Formats: sequence, structure tokens, C-alpha cells
Amino acid sequence: MEPARHATEQTLMRELGLDTQNIDRRKRHFTFGPDDVVKLVALRPIVAAHAAELVDVFFDQLVAIDEAKTLLSNHELTDRARTMKREHLLAMVGGTYDASYVEQRLRLGLLYARAGLDTRVFLGAFQALVRSVGVRVMREGGAEAFDRFTSFEKLAFFDVSIILDVLVYERERTIRQQQEAIRELSTPVLQLRNRLLLLPIIGVIDTHRAQLITDGLLRSIRANRARVAVMDVTGVATIDSKVAHHLLQTVSAARLMGAHVIVTGLSSDVAQSLVAIGLDVGRFNTVGDLQGGLEEAERILGFEIVQRQGDHGVRVG
Repeated sequence: MEPARHATEQTLMRELGLDTQNIDRRKRHFTFGPDDVVKLVALRPIVAAHAAELVDVFFDQLVAIDEAKTLLSNHELTDRARTMKREHLLAMVGGTYDASYVEQRLRLGLLYARAGLDTRVFLGAFQALVRSVGVRVMREGGAEAFDRFTSFEKLAFFDVSIILDVLVYERERTIRQQQEAIRELSTPVLQLRNRLLLLPIIGVIDTHRAQLITDGLLRSIRANRARVAVMDVTGVATIDSKVAHHLLQTVSAARLMGAHVIVTGLSSDVAQSLVAIGLDVGRFNTVGDLQGGLEEAERILGFEIVQRQGDHGVRVG
């Protein structure tokens, strides 16, 4: 096994809580015990003889489903999935169902998740595979065929519970990453030059977003050793009292970190609402527009703005 891949599965086992106690508890939940192990080992000749056909059943079920195209259109990925599915089948009748067996299920679940295989699609294909195993066991399993297939179904439910956990976990992780990316895009902190940050805020600010603004700004101040941050609220139509107090706390926290915050772009409506709620606006350093705020920031940093006719000006250190 590749060391990096093994590390990934070990990490996933910890995050899913799949320790020895949890694995044993799951087996008990499906009433899977030592007698079932014996019955499964007895099925090994049948499953091994039909392994290739059974793998085909699983993947044939996926062919007509649009959600499986990502997996099936990548030949290298499909070949790997087929190999792992065959290993999965043989392991099901191998007689050992410990942490290593669970890791094999995790590898398969990760492959399905990264190929974007929907849980319903996986369940449909796996159910077809189990039915196909049942048909062959009933034909060739002799007098104990039914009991042996019942044991196979118990283990199949155990396997499905693990693979579904991986699929759901990976989907939720992707959603969390997307949400984090959206949050970062909604509250970007830009470094304009050494020690100078710009935080343009557009749209509605609620309490949650205000907290994100605070966290993002303070992290950026620390990471960039910033002395001045310009917070531009030109694109903000309204600010309620809770958000206003939160932004004031942000300014105070930035000051404690050695950074000066300049607020620009306050509309007349926002300015009046801040006065109406009794906010101590004297604690804000406000400038009418963004350009003026940047000029004030440059002044604080020790740069002089020299106006020339026909020019916006040049900075002189």
C-alpha cells in the first residue's frame, strides 16, 4: 500500500470514529458473528469463480446512469475501480473482517466520492451486485445456500454503512470547502502595498458576516504586519445596531494589534442610522470616499501625495 494513501485512510478512520470498538459495534448491529465468518468462507469458491461476472454486474448497472459518467468516462479510474471491486468481493469471503478490511472499504468509498458517484447510484449498483451473488449462491451453494447468503447480506450491509459514511463525509467536506471559498470571496482582504490593506464590503452585513469580516481582517493584519486597513462600505445600504457595534469592536481589536482602520464610503442613510442608534462615531476614523481613504492611509504610512496638473498624483516617500 502506498504510504500517503494509507495515511489518508488512517486519518479518515479517526475522523469517522472507526476504531476497534466502533467496528465491533457495527458488526453487532448487523448481528454479524463468528458463525457468519464460517459461512462466508464456505462461499469463497463460488464468489471467486464468478468474480469477473459479478464485477460486470456492478458496472453494467452504472452505464445508463448520467451521474456515473465521471467515473466511467475515465478509463484509468474505471480500471482501478474494477480492480478494487474485485478485491472487495474476494475480501468479503476472505474470513478476516478487521481494521484492514475496513480500510479497504474506505479506499473504495474515497474513489467513488472523488469520482462524484451519488449515494443512490452506488446503492442501486451494489444492490444489483448482491442480488447477482444471491442467484449464484442459490444455484451452487447446496443445502446451506440460504443461510450462507444471509451471512453475505449481513456483511454487505456492514460494508454499505462504511462506504456511505465516506460518501456523505466527502460530500459534506466539499460543501464546507465551497462555503469557505464563498465566505472568503464575500469578505476579501486585499494587500495594496506593504503594510496597507483594503477591505471592500458589498451587500448586506448580518451578524454572521460581520464576524467573518472581523476574523478575516484581523488574520490579514497579523499575516501582513499591516499598519493601516481601509474598510470601504460604499456598497453597503444599511447597517443595524448589532453590526455597527461589531464593526466598532473590529476597529478596536485592530488598534490593539497596532493597525489603524479607516472607514470610507458611508452613505448618508448609514451615517444617519449610526447617529440615531447612539453609536460613538468619534471612535471611527471616517473618510468620504475610497480615494480619500487611500490618501489618508498613505499619509499615515509616511507617503506624501504630490498633485500635478492633469495627474492624479504621485507618491513621494
